Amino acid sequence: MEMNFIAFFASALTTLVTGFIWYNPKVFGTIWMREARITQDDLKKGNMLKIFGLTYIFSLMMTIIVSALTIHQSGALGMIGGPPMLESAKPSFAAFMADYGTAYRTFKHGSLHGFLTGVFFAFPMLAINGLFERKSWKYIFVHAGYWILTLTIMGGIICAWA
Repeated sequence: MEMNFIAFFASALTTLVTGFIWYNPKVFGTIWMREARITQDDLKKGNMLKIFGLTYIFSLMMTIIVSALTIHQSGALGMIGGPPMLESAKPSFAAFMADYGTAYRTFKHGSLHGFLTGVFFAFPMLAINGLFERKSWKYIFVHAGYWILTLTIMGGIICAWA
């Protein structure tokens, strides 16, 4: 199973692109700033190159897990011990990959798994943090909505393209 690493680099951009739109004051940015108790002046502080650069690196790290959640054939590869063991895999593995190697490798399928990851993984984490930080449900839902959408798109790109 060969991976298209361009898909990982492209899908990692979704956190930035979606964020530019989602947190725009005309979308959810005004609600987010009010609920987070930050101002436009606060947003101008900090090293933006560092913030965006690290965001992209962290997003690349996420693509590894998203690929495992969206591309089911990676589980089959894991059953033989990973890529180093391809040469010694039994013929049944090659037959399986020939029959099912591209099954469910669509944007739609990846989006479904990305969406489920957002709802059942990202949202609970954000909700737990928000509850302990005494944040409002609006704050939690703005962030959760962003991650659900971002992971949906990321999963679709990776599954269809990787």
